[in-house]
Amino acid sequence: TIDDVAEPVIVFSAHGVPPSFHERARRRGLEILDTTCKFVYDIHKEAGRAQGQGAHLVFVGDPRHREVIGYTHDLEEASYHVVHSLDQACAVDWSGYPEIRVLYQTTLNAEEYEDVVRYIEAKNPHTRRADTICYATKENQDAARELAADPDGSLVLVIGGKHSANTRHLFDICARIK
Repeated sequence: TIDDVAEPVIVFSAHGVPPSFHERARRRGLEILDTTCKFVYDIHKEAGRAQGQGAHLVFVGDPRHREVIGYTHDLEEASYHVVHSLDQACAVDWSGYPEIRVLYQTTLNAEEYEDVVRYIEAKNPHTRRADTICYATKENQDAARELAADPDGSLVLVIGGKHSANTRHLFDICARIK
């Protein structure tokens, strides 16, 4: 926790943190080394704009992922949903919201969640998507798809963090093709 930090500097990862973490770190007199990805900050801003316009937020992603926690930690629970599957989307009555804004966890393969978002859109015509997939992630996923589909290759080796969502998504893409 921030209260446990004994060093004069705290590092916030590329996944980002809730805005309240910045406030708490400053109150403790900590110097902040913020490595938050620009795309993550863009989603924080888009979520704030959408809420300011009265939209209900839908974050498509893993509710346990640090990035998603960063988006939702400071929000009122009734102002958003996090969905990771079609079953989760089907369990919500989307018709009661005057407007819905869908934001994706940046590391997702948006194509895998198309059925989830289409379901929400079918239940509420006032649903809009925000383009929040990281372009570098998308390029890596497209390259992995192309590499795995190459008939001259017999193996695709994905090297990355054991608990990394990016690594897992690249592996899943390649495993489906090879």
